[in-house]
Amino acid sequence: MRITDSLSGINAFVQSVDSGSFALAAKRLHLTRSAVAKTIARLEERLGTRLFHRTTRTLNLTEDGQAFYERCVRALAELEAGHAALESGQREPTGLLRVTAPLLFGRYAVAPALLQLSDAHPRLSVDLSLSDNVVDIVGSGYDLAVRIGALPDSATLASRRLGVQRMLICASPHYLAKHGSPNTIDQLSGHRAIAYGQNGNPVPWPLRDDNGHALEVAIDARLCFDDLQAIADAAAGGHGLAWLPCWLASSYLKRGELIQVLDCAHTASVDVHVLWPQTRHLPAKTRSAIDILVEEVPISLNSLAGAA
Repeated sequence: MRITDSLSGINAFVQSVDSGSFALAAKRLHLTRSAVAKTIARLEERLGTRLFHRTTRTLNLTEDGQAFYERCVRALAELEAGHAALESGQREPTGLLRVTAPLLFGRYAVAPALLQLSDAHPRLSVDLSLSDNVVDIVGSGYDLAVRIGALPDSATLASRRLGVQRMLICASPHYLAKHGSPNTIDQLSGHRAIAYGQNGNPVPWPLRDDNGHALEVAIDARLCFDDLQAIADAAAGGHGLAWLPCWLASSYLKRGELIQVLDCAHTASVDVHVLWPQTRHLPAKTRSAIDILVEEVPISLNSLAGAA
């Protein structure tokens, strides 16, 4: 068996292991499940060994399959690095750039930057997915991800800080005239709040006490939305206090629809990062996207937070 023959089907094999099923691997590779299964079967026939223990519900590696998988991952990484090294010599970013970002922040700050990138490089295609769900960057095939908040330790991802998202607590003039304005963190407990959360689980507000110590405040959240825009609109409508990023609240503050309460020193700020799969050589498209995000996102954060 020639080496070139053994390479056939390796990508399908690795994708099947990483995703846990032929069906998900087929989706990632834009193939049918049957095509992936047949490719794996032919690979096993060429290798003369079984790579998977197959049942109706599970797909587990055999001992030979595990050893082969580890070598395949290293081989594909080397091929990707070689391709990226060649591409890095090109000045013009080309191909498809896939980016994922939080829904509203992506709309406010990430999409405008990527539009600039697309206009500057006609041979580059951009696929931007906006969602508040945290996706597996490597497993889902993304080149970049913009994340807000603390990052978990990862040996497979690299990151760069883009800026700081500042937060504030605010409410409408009508709500404050009727219920009063809280002057301390303790007084928040006497107010209605509109919380961010999913499946009816409101996220506590991360705040700081008078000594600067971090604490999480559980609020009386009669309203719990999983969309920041809906929270801002509800707060402007007089339905309670809201904990919002400055870039979102700023337009409401300018129009007088919301008023900030408490001091900014009591609200915790969070970092904004861009992440990408760790590699020896960055493709030109990825490097160019990182560069423009590093340049443009801080401008968006600062300008949109200026009114707060």
